Amino acid sequence: MSQYHLIQPAEALARLVGFSTVIDVRSPAEFAEDHLPGAVNWPVLDNDERRIVGTLYKQDPLEARKVGAAMVARNIAAQLDAHRDVMQKHWRPLVYCWRGGQRSGSMNWFLNQIGFKSLQLVGGYKAFRGEVIKALAALPARFDFVVLCGRTGSGKTRLLQALSSAGAQVLDLEALARHRGSVLGGLPDQPQPSQKAFDTGLWQALVALDPSRPVFVESESRKIGGVQLPEPLHLRLREHGRCVWIDMAEAGRVELLLEDYAHFQLNPEGFNTLIGGLVALRGRERVGRWQALAREGHWAEVFGELMRDHYDPGYERSLMNHFPALARAPRIELLDGGAAELARGARALIDLGSAAPA
Repeated sequence: MSQYHLIQPAEALARLVGFSTVIDVRSPAEFAEDHLPGAVNWPVLDNDERRIVGTLYKQDPLEARKVGAAMVARNIAAQLDAHRDVMQKHWRPLVYCWRGGQRSGSMNWFLNQIGFKSLQLVGGYKAFRGEVIKALAALPARFDFVVLCGRTGSGKTRLLQALSSAGAQVLDLEALARHRGSVLGGLPDQPQPSQKAFDTGLWQALVALDPSRPVFVESESRKIGGVQLPEPLHLRLREHGRCVWIDMAEAGRVELLLEDYAHFQLNPEGFNTLIGGLVALRGRERVGRWQALAREGHWAEVFGELMRDHYDPGYERSLMNHFPALARAPRIELLDGGAAELARGARALIDLGSAAPA
């Protein structure tokens, strides 16, 4: 492959939006785990074919290459037929595979033979992943984070949404993780991303932010469900974040929890399975009472007791230990989670955020 048909990872990422199509030729399983932003999957080996060729390669590399080449050629032909309408004049794609090897090289060769100015990503997805990891180590130090702290149900996530609507910069980690961060935090019918896909989404979010303006973010632990924050971001939030304590009356908090977890009303046994994991912390008798209340449909009572007996005890003390700046943090009180209160809270936060960091 001519060097003129290759592009280095840093240059490719800087020019990513300039490509007509970003083509990932890896198997569907590899693509599903993570891929370059905006990429489409044109696999030249499907999941089974990749497994067959890989197994054969350990026994007879030459035979594996012959079998694999035939599979790749047939699949490239099928992809070109399937996507003929996309390939218009002046179409300029970026092609990549796992390490920038034969799979993407084969597709890239065919596209250039047709006459398109196709480029192959040097190092493939593996090189892209290296760039993401490197960026996630460096980017957090550039930002002035305003960290929203508060008890469960105090409206922090909705405040982030209100802040975004008001034009403020927001980093919504729970949205990226597709999880609310608690034992009940999984979203219905929305599986969490893989760790790699979460990292890629986080990288996209960070590079889109303006370092000259504050960034509002919710306080989080190291893990949000099954994914983990990069340590540089985690430390930046805890050691240098400007904390604001968000307070809301208990009635308002219960109402928000009833709205956020309304899906459990259709699946009380799913709820009971999840809170069954709290037996070691809260005792079998207490958890059994919550499970009975859920079966009977007394959801306000369940969430009220969960707040008082599980979430709230020690929560502020734990936050104080993890966020040193919280001891001198200003407080914002919300009456409820209504639109007017959230808008008022967002305006107060924007005013606080615009003040020079201490």
